[in-house]
Amino acid sequence: MLSPTGASLLVVLATAAGVQAQTQSLWGQCGGQSWSGPKLCPSGSYCFQQNQWYHQCIPGTGPTTAAPVQPSSTYVAPQPSTTLSTVVVPPASSSVAPPVSSSAPVNPGTCPSVPSGLGSPVSNQLNDPFTFHGGGKVTSKSDWTCRQAEISQLLQRYELGTLPGKPSSVTASFSGSTLSITVNDNGKSISFSVSISGRPSGSGPHPAIINFGTLGASLPVPAGVATIGFNNDDIAAQQGGSSRGQGKFYTLYGSSHSAGALTAWAWGVSRIIDALELTQAQTGIDPKRIGVTGCSRNGKGAIVAGALEPRIALTLPQESGAGGAGCWRIATWQKSQGQNVQDSTQIVQENVWFSPNFNTYVNNVNQLPFDHHLLAGLIAPRPVYIMENVDMEWLGKVSTYGCMGIARKQWQALGALDKFGYSQVGGNSHCSFPSSQQGSELNAFIGKFLLNNANAGNTNIFRSTQTHSSFNLDNWSPWAVPTLN
Repeated sequence: MLSPTGASLLVVLATAAGVQAQTQSLWGQCGGQSWSGPKLCPSGSYCFQQNQWYHQCIPGTGPTTAAPVQPSSTYVAPQPSTTLSTVVVPPASSSVAPPVSSSAPVNPGTCPSVPSGLGSPVSNQLNDPFTFHGGGKVTSKSDWTCRQAEISQLLQRYELGTLPGKPSSVTASFSGSTLSITVNDNGKSISFSVSISGRPSGSGPHPAIINFGTLGASLPVPAGVATIGFNNDDIAAQQGGSSRGQGKFYTLYGSSHSAGALTAWAWGVSRIIDALELTQAQTGIDPKRIGVTGCSRNGKGAIVAGALEPRIALTLPQESGAGGAGCWRIATWQKSQGQNVQDSTQIVQENVWFSPNFNTYVNNVNQLPFDHHLLAGLIAPRPVYIMENVDMEWLGKVSTYGCMGIARKQWQALGALDKFGYSQVGGNSHCSFPSSQQGSELNAFIGKFLLNNANAGNTNIFRSTQTHSSFNLDNWSPWAVPTLN
């Protein structure tokens, strides 16, 4: 007769075998260290190994299932009598795929290495998303996956700071409305918690939106979607320059870590999703239908989290402005036109959102091999709905319009314009949500991409209530937009 522990182990193994036999959706995770979900990709796609922790189903020809990863430690299954769950994975210093030895796009499953140096300066136009840093062209969706990995590495190197990989272990428990999370890495440990409110009745699983801080609470979350309150300041403080290196992220990784607060918050969002994966039976929350939102400074956090965490199903930044949906080059141009807009030189004096590495480049952003249209492009083709305020010149009403109008071309290349929304309206105070963006826009995005209602409404949106006649999108993006298959 099996002991209770042995019986529980058989149930876990049988469940895992059933999950692995399922087919993952296109662009979904199909493998990686500690991954126990579906490993089979749909017809016409293959399981691409971005790094040892994350494999993704992408279009093309290659192995349809993930190559087995030999773990250095094991999954610790929870006992039936508790809500405590633990996942153990190997430590790492970066989430970026290690470069390979080629300098141009190569066969599917490999990526070009990222050349050192900044490349040629680009002024009064934005960097070409479809040209690798080494000069090769992006001609397929598998190339695009490689280009995204490259862009992420460049952003982390010069602006955001390094995003650590999965920690050694994540433990989670759920009680009442509180999800408690403990993270162990490098011999150190931190704990933090988030609140889950508005959980729909029934066993679910239900979608949820992670809300950064208190700003962003104005976003009207419809019925059927829970809200997860995330105190991002607890992970990385943002109380001016003197707060650099403060917060639980830095307790774990050291006060001199290169990551700015935005990257540290994205890391925190990843740990929340880890915890939701471990406690789905207790929370009733579906970790594959998670949105993220925030407003103003926390809107910057939301878009960076969406860019750096591929498990986020819907990114909803509100009035993120400079450092979020705005492009540095366009803000610099606006300044030259006498407009009162926040630019790179000022924003690094205000707070610690970016890596100290960024300070070297703020007086000449034209030398950077990216701008924030490429930050947004790290989300493509996943859905994003960007809300901006036309009355807020300081936030860069032209900069966000131009930057996101050009970012949209990445969704166009991927045949995914129905997953991109940019809406700029006015008549509302900062971080108050205007009703004109709710019914036919916000509800459509949440309905389609979190509530799985294909008929929720139009989600191909690019509009502003102001005519930006002085800014020409095509002049700032003279490169060709390919059709990526």
